[in-house]
Amino acid sequence: MMQFTHAAVTAPPLYPNGHHGLGLGLFLDVGAPRARPWPAAGSLFPTLPPSSKISLGNLNSAGCMEQLLVHCANAIEANDATLTQQILWVLNNIAPADGDSNQRLTAAFLCALVARASRTGACKAVTAAVAAAVESAALHVHRFTAVELASFVDLTPWHRFGYMAANHAILEAVEGFSVVHVVDLSTTHCMQMPTLIDMLASRAEGPPILRLTVADVGCSGPPPALDMSYDELGAKLVNFARSRNVTMDFRMVPTSPADALTSLVDQLRVQQLVSDGTEALIVNCHMLLHTVPDETAGSVSLTQSVSLRTMLLKSIRTLDPTLVVVAEEDADFTAGDVVGRLRAAFNFLWIPYDAVDTFLPKGSEQRRWYEAEVGWKVENVLAQEGVDRVERQEDRARWGQRMRGAGFRAVAFGEEAAGEIRTMLNEHAAGWGMKREDDDLMLTWKGHNVVFASAWAPS
Repeated sequence: MMQFTHAAVTAPPLYPNGHHGLGLGLFLDVGAPRARPWPAAGSLFPTLPPSSKISLGNLNSAGCMEQLLVHCANAIEANDATLTQQILWVLNNIAPADGDSNQRLTAAFLCALVARASRTGACKAVTAAVAAAVESAALHVHRFTAVELASFVDLTPWHRFGYMAANHAILEAVEGFSVVHVVDLSTTHCMQMPTLIDMLASRAEGPPILRLTVADVGCSGPPPALDMSYDELGAKLVNFARSRNVTMDFRMVPTSPADALTSLVDQLRVQQLVSDGTEALIVNCHMLLHTVPDETAGSVSLTQSVSLRTMLLKSIRTLDPTLVVVAEEDADFTAGDVVGRLRAAFNFLWIPYDAVDTFLPKGSEQRRWYEAEVGWKVENVLAQEGVDRVERQEDRARWGQRMRGAGFRAVAFGEEAAGEIRTMLNEHAAGWGMKREDDDLMLTWKGHNVVFASAWAPS
């Protein structure tokens, strides 16, 4: 059963007698409207001279909505309750939660900004003054469970892309090894593993003995939550492997991204001491590395120059793995200021809102669940700070720098992997595509980078 954190409240009408003016007497200097495709996240777009004014009736473009959100964020940070209240009412009016993709995206950001004002204690008058309006526009904030996410995996390549790229790279790397140890650092709770087990079972040389170590990050990681015990999950995977004639050992290690998965790395190091050195060690990182604190996390970093994220990668290197596979979203949500994060997130998270229209119909309960999950991410990026802000994505180039700095070299994906991914993308909407960037593979939507997959070996 889906549980949501929001109960809808009907807002007082802002358009009396059918008129579309707000009657607030508010005019703002805003950026000139721009159409998709948008420029890269964080890029500037032309603004009108200070003397230019745009009436509220003309603020329905994505660019103007973004600029209004920026004005709102600045007002909240300045503790300007009056201006915050006015802009929130405007945004609530031009961005209904059941509108087009731009409006739904803006509604999610509106709710996140209200959450930030509530959590920081800024603009306390806002809560009472615009609560009804905000509630009427609010999207439900929902954390998927693994079972719920599974129903979406086949509908969109967001996760399937990384699964397929990683599995092909792993299969090539473990050729000739009779024992394969996979360390799964994933937010999706081994959803990738059944396909990998099938591929290992079909090896021409016969299946290897498979050891699977899973990081249990509990509530400290992003959704989805695991809606069963790890004992139950492990038993299901072991039974599935047995049905494919693969001997499998399952281990779960409680750990936390907030301390660079130290307990997991320590246990792997102990296991290596008793290993005979004949197994292939694979570290599979799927959408989890970005939850480890980086330099922008402040006090949780070891020093100003070394983050827990860097420490983790260097610790993995000391294990001398056969291969490390990294799949992450190609976005940068690490700005120290909320406006910087808002712009970056707005210029990336339009993609799931735009793409969802191609695989789920308007008014669909499934679409509401899917977008509620994206809404959780928006709120985490904008409203949370410190270790509670786990959505700290970095782009492909930055991850490449980190991996090379930790002592790894890039491994190119083979054409077989690329070909199978293209075939998979043909099952989805025409907007999805794939391209190579250096040795990496990149999932795209309408030409915009979405998720990258990279493979690394010790240098």
